[in-house]
Amino acid sequence: MNYYDALYPQLVAMGQERWAEQLQIALSKERLLERYGDMPEWLSALDTLPELRPSHIELKDSVTIGSSADLGNIIREELIDKLQAFHPWRKGPYSLFGVEIDTEWRSDWKWERLLPHIQPLAGRKVLDVGCGNGYHGWRMRGVGAEFVLGIEPFLVSVMQFQVMQRYLQDPRHQVIPIGVEDLPANMACFDTVFSMGVLYHRRSPLDHLLELKGCLRPGGQLILETLIVEGDQETVFMPSGRYAKMRNVWFLPSVAAMTLWLQRCGFTEIACVNTNRTSHEEQHATEWMRFESLSDYLDPDDGTKTIEGHPAPLRAIFIATRP
Repeated sequence: MNYYDALYPQLVAMGQERWAEQLQIALSKERLLERYGDMPEWLSALDTLPELRPSHIELKDSVTIGSSADLGNIIREELIDKLQAFHPWRKGPYSLFGVEIDTEWRSDWKWERLLPHIQPLAGRKVLDVGCGNGYHGWRMRGVGAEFVLGIEPFLVSVMQFQVMQRYLQDPRHQVIPIGVEDLPANMACFDTVFSMGVLYHRRSPLDHLLELKGCLRPGGQLILETLIVEGDQETVFMPSGRYAKMRNVWFLPSVAAMTLWLQRCGFTEIACVNTNRTSHEEQHATEWMRFESLSDYLDPDDGTKTIEGHPAPLRAIFIATRP
């Protein structure tokens, strides 16, 4: 298992020799097997995937890998069964050899909302914090990002990335199973840093912003997406218990409060470029994600409230610059 051999020289080229050495140990097969008891099952599931070569690849306007004609003697239903072993598929959608993976989230809609507002990614080195299965990273590569590193602590998402990587074989997009707290301090080597759907899970949101700032080179851009609430600069909502059935939601700021947080953390050129009320069309259960989803998280009699009576999910995208 040498999934990360192509990663280390790229980090060295970015001036991260020490971190590359540390990751070679942390991401060794032995360490991963110690950390994840279900790792052998995931590796076995990856090994059972058919050896196929895609006739075409599309990453700019979608994530489409090959077509059904590439399957040859492989039975489509057998491929679906093998992909279902990686359930639940939350971020996407993907088209893999004609199999349409209808994920819980229409992550492409979020991508289309943010792309017109950010600095062009062509030629840039990008860090995607809490990247899930790497869907947005593939779209970043599709618009010319030079290198994308995703970090994601949940192993099932990392293994879904490896499913796609098996057929795309792109050394310039890597997803590693670590959290943001495992990043070195003040790396200052990425041109762009994404943090989408992470801030409200952090007990100290300002520390998270400072961690993200430390990853950026001077002049680099932060793209941050988070849950918000309506209100003024003084408005920050902290649920007393669960929020939309999630236990680990801590702080939901207003747009004005979020802007102030970014200012206090030293960012400049701050703008909220989009707000969006999460719809059932954008987040829903499917045959590829059969657990509860948005319809189960909202009050069945009042869609403007969560099941706990809090304001329903409202999301905003912010951009900011490290001076």
